[in-house]
Amino acid sequence: MANILFYIALFLIWIMLLYHMFLMQGGYLHFKTFERVIPEWEKKMVDLPTVSVFIPAHNEEVVIGQTLQAMSRLHYPKEKLEVIVINDNSSDRTGEIARQFSERYSFIRVLETEPPNKGKGKSSALNEALRKSSSEVIVVYDADNTPEKMSVWYLVMGLVNDPKAAAVVGKFRVINAAKTWLTRFINIETICFQWMAQGGRFKWFKVATIPGTNFAIRRSIVEELGGWDVKALAEDTELTIRVYNKGYHIRFFPKAITWEQEPETLKVWWKQRTRWARGNQYVVLKFLGQFFKLKRKSIIFDLFYFFFTYFLFFFGVILSNTLFIINLFYDLNLSIGNVALALWILAFLLFLAEVMITLSIEKAEMNRTNFFYVILMYFTYSQMWIVLVVYSLFLEMKRVLFKQEVKWYKTERFEQKDKGEKK
Repeated sequence: MANILFYIALFLIWIMLLYHMFLMQGGYLHFKTFERVIPEWEKKMVDLPTVSVFIPAHNEEVVIGQTLQAMSRLHYPKEKLEVIVINDNSSDRTGEIARQFSERYSFIRVLETEPPNKGKGKSSALNEALRKSSSEVIVVYDADNTPEKMSVWYLVMGLVNDPKAAAVVGKFRVINAAKTWLTRFINIETICFQWMAQGGRFKWFKVATIPGTNFAIRRSIVEELGGWDVKALAEDTELTIRVYNKGYHIRFFPKAITWEQEPETLKVWWKQRTRWARGNQYVVLKFLGQFFKLKRKSIIFDLFYFFFTYFLFFFGVILSNTLFIINLFYDLNLSIGNVALALWILAFLLFLAEVMITLSIEKAEMNRTNFFYVILMYFTYSQMWIVLVVYSLFLEMKRVLFKQEVKWYKTERFEQKDKGEKK
């Protein structure tokens, strides 16, 4: 019986590893070709839509000034652009700093949330701004983001040239990547398992997931969907599924780039990633209950991917680790010890190859320091995710069983030196 369980665990793990290798190949191909359409697309950037940039902000005085400085440099006709800082029940100088920018720039304004949306989290803040704005396109950025000058232009370019797209999403990079050992791990994770996996899914399946930041979506579609789900901790993933289920699609266009701050301490990382994991688990459980009612095959496939990632894959890892530990103290008569060892070594080499190939597409990321961190990442950061997902699932099950209210965790920010304008 132990051998059968071990084989099941290995099967689940290797299915995910090979699938991610497949995505990395697609992401690399997308990276090599996605810019070819730009010269032709530029020709249609004449009669541009009006744009509202939403920036939900709760106690963001540490970063909001740098973010709004980046917004002031955006390349987009100012008569068709408005930047809305949604000051959500802040107790610090967030509102004061934002108002200083609104006095200097006519296209920046501050919106104070009101009951029942006041202090309820990101989704509620976005819904408040949705009701109090009227632009044709909505762009969302987190309060710690410094988008590159052309980012909004490229997001809108994708919508103008793809009338069937409900949304266009860009990529994000880590602005504080070299700050701590943790931010170095997150930087590698972001390049490999965020935008390269996103690129692979778009290349092979024409499927992309709306991220929490750096995306543009048509107002008409957000209104048709009834806005953002206030119960979802991962409001971006939840919105993605509803967009696809309505028959629309989402385009991934990594030419639109934003730089964001990542957690610099383990405590902040743990709270943020727990929210992410719980949010995605909520989405999976919510829509699996409606599985046979979903209309779009593409999103059913994507939903299964999230189910595999947050449930089956981690179950396989935990099962194999548990059997291995038990076997150290009690003989389970495992007959595949050498096979398991060989597969583990191959899995490690596959992980190493995937990550280093992916890092090669970003300037200055393919270096000896990152090679060392990739090796260390496999044995530390990747294992931390396993514990975190189990913990998140426990919290989410407890919330459902005891009908607890969803509580939004606002990621703590860190002082960041302004490195100047990104390209």
